Amino acid sequence: MASKPEGLPEMEYRFLGRSGLKVSALSLGGWLTYGGHIDEDGTFACMKAAYDSGCNFFDCAETYADGESEIAMGKAIKKFGWKRNDIVISTKIYWGGAFGTNRANNVGLSRKHIIEGLDMALERLQLDYVDLVYAHRPDRQTPIEETVRAFNHVINQGKAFYWGTSDWNADEIAQAWRYADKLGLIGPVMEQPEYNMLKREKVEREFAHLYREVGLGLTTFSPLRLGILSGKYRDGIPEGSRLAQTQVEFIAGLWKRTGKAEFEEMAATVRKLEPIADSLGVSQSVLALAWVISNKNVSSAIMGASRPEQVFENIQAIATYKKLTPEILEEIDTILNNKPPAVVQRF
Repeated sequence: MASKPEGLPEMEYRFLGRSGLKVSALSLGGWLTYGGHIDEDGTFACMKAAYDSGCNFFDCAETYADGESEIAMGKAIKKFGWKRNDIVISTKIYWGGAFGTNRANNVGLSRKHIIEGLDMALERLQLDYVDLVYAHRPDRQTPIEETVRAFNHVINQGKAFYWGTSDWNADEIAQAWRYADKLGLIGPVMEQPEYNMLKREKVEREFAHLYREVGLGLTTFSPLRLGILSGKYRDGIPEGSRLAQTQVEFIAGLWKRTGKAEFEEMAATVRKLEPIADSLGVSQSVLALAWVISNKNVSSAIMGASRPEQVFENIQAIATYKKLTPEILEEIDTILNNKPPAVVQRF
C-alpha cells in the first residue's frame, strides 16, 4: 500500500451543522467504486490512505454496488483495527430493492424499511451502529411524520447517532423539522447534496434559510462533477474514463440530461480555470475541492478515489482553500458565470 507522503497539510475538522460532532473537512465515499469498480485490495488501500491523512469520515449507502460497498468498508475497518470512536461512518437508506424478492417494502422511507434496512446495513458493515444515517431521497408517498418517527426510533435504539437527508429540497427538510419540533423529536442534522463549481444553486441559495433556522450541516458529494472539473475531459472523453462507461445509469443518464453542447460549454469553462490552478501550484481537482470547502456551510466534502495517490493529492485542498483570496474567488465566479443571487459565506 502507498505510504503517506511527507508535507501533506494537517486535516481540519468541522462541526456537523449545529451538532457537537466533528467530521474531517474532506472525507471518503464509496459511491461507484468500493465493492464495485475497485477490488477489495484497492478499497483497503484508499481507505487507509484517507485515514492516515486524517480523514475520520467514511460515507456509504445500502444501494452502492448492491450492498457490496458497505461490506468492503466494513472489512477495511476490521482489517486495520481502527477504534470505533475514532471514525465516523454513515450509510443511506432508500433503495433496498436488491435485498429481497418483493421490492414493495424494500424501497422508500417507511418505518418498516428504515428499521429493517438499517439492520441489514449494519450486518454488512459488521458494526453495532452507524454515526450518521441518511434518507437517501425524499419519499413523497410516505407521510413525513412516519419517516421522522422511524429515524428517531433507530437513534433511540442506539443504531445511529444522527439522521439527515440526501438530495431533499429545502421545503422537505423544513417540513421534517416542523414535525420533529412538534413531536419533540430530533430533526435532520445534515443534508448531502451535490455541490461543485458547476452546480451551486441549491447549496448557495435554496438552503440559505436552513443554515440560520436549523443549523443545517452539509456533507457534499461530487465535488469534481463526475470528474469534469479535474480537467481530464477538456478535449473529449478518454477511453476507459468514468464518463466513457455505460454500466452506471446515473452517469449514462448524464448525457441525456446534459447534451453535447452543454457538455462542451462545461469543458470550455474548465479550461479557463486551469491558469488559476497553475498559479496556486495545484491540479484542477485540488482547486475544485478547495473551492467547495471554502464554503463555511460545508462540514465535509466527500471525495471519490480509486487509487491512494488520488487521496493524497486531494488532501492538498486543505491548504489550498486558505489561499483562495476574495480576488481569486471573484475571478472564479467571473469564469463560472453561475453565481446565485444569495451571497455564500466563505472562510
